[in-house]
Amino acid sequence: MNLKKLFLKYCENKQLEKNQNQLHIIESLQNYYIKNFKQSFFNKILNKNKSLGFYLAGDVGVGKTMILNFFFNNLKEKKLRLHFNQFMINFHDFTFQNKKDDKNNGINLFIKDLKKKVQIIYFDEFQVTNIVDAMILGNLFKRIFEENIKVIFSSNININDLYKDGLQRDQFIPFIKILEHNCYEKNLLIKEDYRLSKNVNLERFLSPTDESTNFIFSKLFRKITKDKIKSLKIIKIKGREMILENFYKGVVKFNFDQLCNRNLGSEDYIKIADNCSFIFINNLPIFNESNSDQQQRFITLIDILYENKIPLAIRSEVDLNLLKSSKNLSDTFKRTISRLYELTSKNYDYL
Repeated sequence: MNLKKLFLKYCENKQLEKNQNQLHIIESLQNYYIKNFKQSFFNKILNKNKSLGFYLAGDVGVGKTMILNFFFNNLKEKKLRLHFNQFMINFHDFTFQNKKDDKNNGINLFIKDLKKKVQIIYFDEFQVTNIVDAMILGNLFKRIFEENIKVIFSSNININDLYKDGLQRDQFIPFIKILEHNCYEKNLLIKEDYRLSKNVNLERFLSPTDESTNFIFSKLFRKITKDKIKSLKIIKIKGREMILENFYKGVVKFNFDQLCNRNLGSEDYIKIADNCSFIFINNLPIFNESNSDQQQRFITLIDILYENKIPLAIRSEVDLNLLKSSKNLSDTFKRTISRLYELTSKNYDYL
């Protein structure tokens, strides 16, 4: 396939700016595709240092996801696109159900099963925050690449900075080395955040938390839930039950503490996303060092809702452009801010 020609036509149809830096990435993806899928058997033998991974790093809103989505959608090979949190949940579930004395055997069984289903996997906005995952990723991805499974990543973080300042990071270093050895690493350098440059009009991010915004928030909720019947939604997650009280056929309202000030994680948020089509979040706080755990959960939540294209209405203590972050999460939170602009804008239709 002529990826550059297809991409130029795609930009024309979508009325997108033709950015030279993005075109360079498209050319790199073309080379990556040829080397991994279209080389002759003889050339594959000569090309022993072939990279099975493509790792695209860049700041928020520069088009990483758009480019890799375009590339992924044009692939004819057996492929899988999913959130990394979901991938790791699938892995832990599989190894639990196929428990063996040797944990590495669980990895081998998982990779054997994966190889039957896919030739290439795509992880969008890749990051690692879970210490349990961090400690096993080296062995897991070593086997993925040994079985000639290709992987493409987008991330706000360069490979060498993954899990920076994380607990027991020394046990994460082997995974970094494996990525560096097996991936083309490219950076998409664009200063502008395209999500923020579309004249985004926020109509569903309300601040501060006073009587005026409470009235608007409640009025919008009544509008969205009009003619919908309220019910008590019970979501079951591995023997646990989560009760959604303000549930109206997919539209649900939460207080921030219900979502992020409890021991919830990506598996819970994925289940919420599976059952909801529009989410209201009330009383978003100011983030700082004292509530960084809640902020990390909020980041995970927004990533999953964005992945599932679920629009939001949020009532916050401060304006979106004034939201601050705890120190350790400041870089990651830039992506969250950018996604909140999109998910709460009037351009993100919910009707």
